[in-house]
Amino acid sequence: MEETKVQAQENVEAKASDNGEKAGFRGNRGGYEPHGSVSAARPGDRKFGNHKGRPSERRGGRGGFRRSEEPKYLERVVEINRISKTTAGGKNMRFSALVVIGDGHGKYGFANAKSGEVPDAIKKSLAQAQKKMYRIHIVKGGTIAHEVEGKFGATKVVLKPARPGTGIIAGGAVRAILELAGIKNVVSKVYGSRTSINVIRATAAGLEQLKDYGKTMVLRGLKTEEEIKALQPKPAPKAAPKADTKGDKE
Repeated sequence: MEETKVQAQENVEAKASDNGEKAGFRGNRGGYEPHGSVSAARPGDRKFGNHKGRPSERRGGRGGFRRSEEPKYLERVVEINRISKTTAGGKNMRFSALVVIGDGHGKYGFANAKSGEVPDAIKKSLAQAQKKMYRIHIVKGGTIAHEVEGKFGATKVVLKPARPGTGIIAGGAVRAILELAGIKNVVSKVYGSRTSINVIRATAAGLEQLKDYGKTMVLRGLKTEEEIKALQPKPAPKAAPKADTKGDKE
């Protein structure tokens, strides 16, 4: 009698497990369990393997992980100003964002745009800065070739080359444009107006005055273009492909 009861109980459990598998649930339980349970099935589980995750948690496919593209330029917000205009209907509030971008290898740009919201102003500034980029030549040691002086309005910026290890001795606006341009050692001084946009424009005017050594020597007639090309470092030769020696051994 006892053997009959045990066998009947085993048949009931087997039937319950079969119903659970047909319903799409894993384990020996026929009921539904939440996603946090180890034995609970999740919609999106693969038929084979122990991958646990919804379709949005998988790699690839719809809703899968997508690698965001790395930004092409480094970005820095120098200043955000609030602009208020009083009209007959009341005050009109807007924001302006001054942004500097650069690739860290001698290429930089800047812009100042306005919008009703701060994120929109920053976005417009970045778009405008990418349309007009400047390029400078960085000499050995991460510094500039010679001393320059840039002026814009009532602002004057003086930039001097420095030895390796000096760093960037500059204020906020000048530091932003020099760091993103890729200069590592320089000494600067600002005279006159300290308005951020004027300081950046004066710094850009000074960087545009930098002269290349080769072009200067050619203009002065001290060297020829062939001699300048000979002084430039040659690119490293490419490694020759290894010969296949398997056929020789055979």
